[in-house]
Amino acid sequence: MTVPSGKRMTIREIADLAGVSIATVSRVLNGRDDVAADTREAVRRVIREHGYTANRHARGLSAGRTGFVGVLVPLVFPAYFAEILAGAAEALYEQQMRVVLSPTQHEHAREVSLLDRLMHGGATDGALIVLPNESSEELERALDAGYPFVVVDPLMPLDDRIPSVSAAHMSGADQAMRYLISLGHRRIGAITGPPGWVATEDRRRGYRAALAAANIPFDAALEVEADFEIPDGEAAARGLLGMTDRPTAVFAFNDNIAIGTMRAAREQGLRVPEDLSIVGFDDVEHASIVTPRLTTVRQPLAEMGRTAVSLLIRLLEQQSVETLSIQLATRLVIRESTAPAPARALAATA
Repeated sequence: MTVPSGKRMTIREIADLAGVSIATVSRVLNGRDDVAADTREAVRRVIREHGYTANRHARGLSAGRTGFVGVLVPLVFPAYFAEILAGAAEALYEQQMRVVLSPTQHEHAREVSLLDRLMHGGATDGALIVLPNESSEELERALDAGYPFVVVDPLMPLDDRIPSVSAAHMSGADQAMRYLISLGHRRIGAITGPPGWVATEDRRRGYRAALAAANIPFDAALEVEADFEIPDGEAAARGLLGMTDRPTAVFAFNDNIAIGTMRAAREQGLRVPEDLSIVGFDDVEHASIVTPRLTTVRQPLAEMGRTAVSLLIRLLEQQSVETLSIQLATRLVIRESTAPAPARALAATA
């Protein structure tokens, strides 16, 4: 591993070069005595060779800084939020900053109250707000009050002034659809998320654009709404799969909906993927442990958290920022829930 000339090293880079954990590097930097002598020397050698200097702001030593960052997140337990939180927490740890965790329970009033406490309590330097229920106008007022924050995975469209990190939803949907079309599928159902959400509308645009690019007429009956939970996805899938001319494939707008679709398919005696191909979106942990393993679009969830921290640090240090809206690439992960369209479908389009 090489570090670009002139670039300040991170604790992660020191750990990689020394072959130790980030926690071990932190203990050495803080003068702790619970590190073996040879390990301590290995870390110090890397520091000497690469000229590491600690970031004063990140260590909470700059005037007026606390070293704490608030993180507003709807829920902690679901894998989707846990991965974002893990990435953010690791990045803050590398900067020797600490997390003030505030679950909002998807409640607008609670989120407003928690953000207000963070803004006016004086205990945090800034915040990350994951999937906020607050409107763009409400967030703009917080921005105008001078409190630094970054939105991770915006729920609703935001003003260009609001710093944000998200995934390339439309590109991911396009990848999923082009893959299904390449397998010969022409009747492709879509089970969307709640209308108006950024993720829903961007993925919807990707779904419809891919159909148009392949000269497949859009059929409104094949596009149904659900929330992003398994039971609602299962209920929506029952309607699609109960059609006389049912789809041969379903693009589910998240992995929970895809798993609900698998349940509905089994209930109706359909085999996945022989009778029905299914593609999800997110690639959270259970996508790879269901049977069959789910083909899905991977969002870089942990990297979204890390990138949000990096952007927040730059804002706190008043560094120049090329863009306040960062969109990270998505990638199709092909597993066992997809297959070529059944022979009957291919014959119908011949």
